[in-house]
Amino acid sequence: MFRVEMVDWTGGAIKDDNSALDIKLVDLSNVHYLSGPIRVVDNDGLPALPGDLLAVEICNLGPLPGDEWGFTATFDRENGGGFLTDHFPHATKAIWYFEGIYAYSPQIPGVRFPGITHPGIIGTAPSMELLNIWNERERDVEENGLQSLKLCEVLHSRPLANLPTPRNCHLGKIEKGSNEWEKIAREAARTIPGRENGGNCDIKNLSRGSKVYLPVFVEGANLSTGDMHFSQGDGEVSLCGAIEMSGFLELKCDIIRGGMKEYLTPMGPTPLHVNPIFEIGPVEPRFSEWLVFEGISVDEHGKQHYLDATVAYKRAVLNAIDYISKFGYSKEQVYLLLSCCPCEGRISGIVDAPNACATLAIPTAIFDQDIRPKNNKVPVGPRVVRKPDVFKCTYDGNLPITKNASASS
Repeated sequence: MFRVEMVDWTGGAIKDDNSALDIKLVDLSNVHYLSGPIRVVDNDGLPALPGDLLAVEICNLGPLPGDEWGFTATFDRENGGGFLTDHFPHATKAIWYFEGIYAYSPQIPGVRFPGITHPGIIGTAPSMELLNIWNERERDVEENGLQSLKLCEVLHSRPLANLPTPRNCHLGKIEKGSNEWEKIAREAARTIPGRENGGNCDIKNLSRGSKVYLPVFVEGANLSTGDMHFSQGDGEVSLCGAIEMSGFLELKCDIIRGGMKEYLTPMGPTPLHVNPIFEIGPVEPRFSEWLVFEGISVDEHGKQHYLDATVAYKRAVLNAIDYISKFGYSKEQVYLLLSCCPCEGRISGIVDAPNACATLAIPTAIFDQDIRPKNNKVPVGPRVVRKPDVFKCTYDGNLPITKNASASS
């Protein structure tokens, strides 16, 4: 077993202060800050080899001692955006403080919940062949997606893909500006999306006691991890949407020789088109009562989409935001809360054309008031007026904002 410590995913760029300006101006070409790569060998000193399966057990984890706080945020629409950036284009931030397993935020009062602490990123390194596959397919999306993908009419976060860039490229001891540095910088993958190697999949249930089975593509596996979260909701919808923190992992690794061919079935044109498997650990919060919001494949303009689970999930999140904001919260507060509290997202139906059905389940016990519908009206008065709000910057761009004419103000 070994211990890995890591700074938050921005490298400490976001501060525990009373402003969202650091969120608005953050340079996202720097991220993610990771710990690794770690060369993995067996008990005989023999390295993991391409085709093996790397079993990584999370034995323990938590906030970095002395740094027991985190943040949740939305990026400015001109600098990263988020799942609902056409509704919430401005940068916002909430600070969370930890009390053992619980988190609370002065910017979102009346809420307290236990976290499911986990690493947002854990993965192995790609081979050159796999790296070329990534770059080719992601470049095609970035260059042609606006014309070919109907979903771009509903989701407005840009760019469509994060292609390799020399800007702020971290290449260890390789001399910056050398021919080797320039070549690698123009083909090295960004860590923004999850891929065949694992990576930034943001699976909230990879907590204490969990195990991840990662495909090995290079000798030694070159395991990396980071992007620690105290808590996260399914989907991490605000993008900077977990309770982001600095933290530590205590890991144990085993090598399953030949495990890729034995256990993983390629879902693509090459044997490299595989995906990791994971086991959920036995330790996580238990909630017995949930309020569940539904969405279908119809967007805010009333346009019907065909079995589109992304459109349906967007509707479920917007429905939840509008509902909970009736109880004294701003919609910005609810947006951040749904991104980081232990809510459960589901694709509940995917076969009944034309509508996919997505649901978002929120544990009611996290609130200090009863948010269920009743015969009488929604309660009003000072008790449920939540002040202060999240920290917020102005949006200075001119991209159109999506309005739902039937939603509450």
